[in-house]
Amino acid sequence: MIERLLPAYVACADTHETDAPPGTLYPEEARLVTASVDKRRHEFAAVRACARRAMAVLGLPPAPVLTGHRGVPLWPDGTVGSMTHCEGYRAAVLARASEVRGIGIDAEPNEPLPTGVWEAISLPPERERAALLSVDNPAVHWDRLLFSAKESVFKTWFPLTRIELDFDEADISFRTSPDVATEGSFVARLSLTAPGMPRTYEGKWLMDGGFAVTAIVLPAASTV
Repeated sequence: MIERLLPAYVACADTHETDAPPGTLYPEEARLVTASVDKRRHEFAAVRACARRAMAVLGLPPAPVLTGHRGVPLWPDGTVGSMTHCEGYRAAVLARASEVRGIGIDAEPNEPLPTGVWEAISLPPERERAALLSVDNPAVHWDRLLFSAKESVFKTWFPLTRIELDFDEADISFRTSPDVATEGSFVARLSLTAPGMPRTYEGKWLMDGGFAVTAIVLPAASTV
């Protein structure tokens, strides 16, 4: 599913399986989730199994994916990637750093956000636009899609800047496809700046199988 949002030079792997095959984790990965509950360990292992499949697509040997500050995945040298997991779906994407500077993906259930979250993660103009979009396409939970898009923005931004980005520092506008009501694109405009980083990010979104999925690719040549 995630491959529908990304260019061919990005290696993609996803699964709807809840558990990863036995022996999926490297010892150093397993140590990161020793104290975690079973659900967290299963998610952690399954998404890393996807990461290894993406490595294989790029012709790379399997390697552990450890975590850095704020849980940022640490990818093999010369590569850029992103991972996501929610109940019933896990995905990992990977590209060569010579082609991609930054990438962010996110998947969420196509369900309303919990009470109180919508107001916390959205700007007034975003809520106004979502209300209008809901009139024409009520099957899409635009609040959840906005959350997913902001997560993709953050996953693109933070590994490159190490600067925290709050939800109110990204203003996102959605566009729907003229042919398919359950997919389209979006533009994120940031109020925060960082040296060498663009202020505007373009991404794609889709709804499929009960999931909201978003992705952003920042090409290697992208600058302010």
